[in-house]
Amino acid sequence: MRNILIPVLLSASLLASPGAVKKKRKTEPPAEEFTSNVLTLLWRKPTDIVYRDLYFGPGGEAHQPRAPFTFIKEDMDGSNPKFSVRDRAGIKWKVKLGAEAKPETAATRLVWAAGYFVNEDYFLPELHVDDMPPLRRRGANGLIEGGGSMRNVRLKREPEDEKKIGIWRWRDDPFSSSREWNGLRVMMALINNWDLEDKNNSVYELKSNGQKELVYMVSDLGASFGTAWLDRTHTKSKGNLEWYQRTKFITRVRGDSLDFEDPRHPALIVLANPHEYFTRLGIRWIGRDVPRGDAMWIGALLAKLSDSQIRDAFRSAGYTPAEIDGFAAVVENRIAELNRL
Repeated sequence: MRNILIPVLLSASLLASPGAVKKKRKTEPPAEEFTSNVLTLLWRKPTDIVYRDLYFGPGGEAHQPRAPFTFIKEDMDGSNPKFSVRDRAGIKWKVKLGAEAKPETAATRLVWAAGYFVNEDYFLPELHVDDMPPLRRRGANGLIEGGGSMRNVRLKREPEDEKKIGIWRWRDDPFSSSREWNGLRVMMALINNWDLEDKNNSVYELKSNGQKELVYMVSDLGASFGTAWLDRTHTKSKGNLEWYQRTKFITRVRGDSLDFEDPRHPALIVLANPHEYFTRLGIRWIGRDVPRGDAMWIGALLAKLSDSQIRDAFRSAGYTPAEIDGFAAVVENRIAELNRL
């Protein structure tokens, strides 16, 4: 197995700026251009996979958020209430409320365990934010108790030495058709992440010894561990053990390729919004025609994870003991399916 490290010359035609997905903006910031070679990364060989701490995740225990927290500003992007805070160490965090907090925390651990890049996410069952003002997003304030207290939140670390410079597209990126790119498609199916629109993929710029490095990741994993499709509400489609257990994983094996259930076409009720419905139809290919050998490769890698590691991924997200047992069992069964191919 090898690291995916591809030196490429990037220009405005390859990367869209973060503003490129914000359709309501009248003017768009120029895409960043580079005049020297940069190193792009999708995956790094997890040589320590059997020892990886899936409770604390990629940030480890040392990077976990520390109270007290002070409000900075609200973030109006996406569909879930979000805002930024600063902890006692001066670290900036993005707080996400609602149905995605638990599944996203667990998903980051499993995706990271396989060698892919993710944000440093932590789940807190309770959070208090000083000087918490009312939020503008509809429904957000119903999730916040008096005095700035809230329950079941995800905090994403936002280091000053990392900069999001754009998004990447499933159909147009430097890694298309590689073993590791196909492995990422398998990972999305394994966790039932149906929200695979390009806007949920991020490119981060890092600097190492004066050299720019670009890290590609699926940066929004909140629509995981429920149905394999968009439903009318989030009740079934995000962090729902019953529906995660009920959905299929591999739906068809033919010759040298296979199809996954995820992402499936959305529920018919979504036709009330034709644009949303047909946009979702347009991403079904991501879970189709995956090379059998590449699926077997990622399955063999995931098989190195212990039961306790997989359970820790869900324990870190605040699930009950019964839910931890259930989610871990589905994940382990799916890994076993890959290894029976």
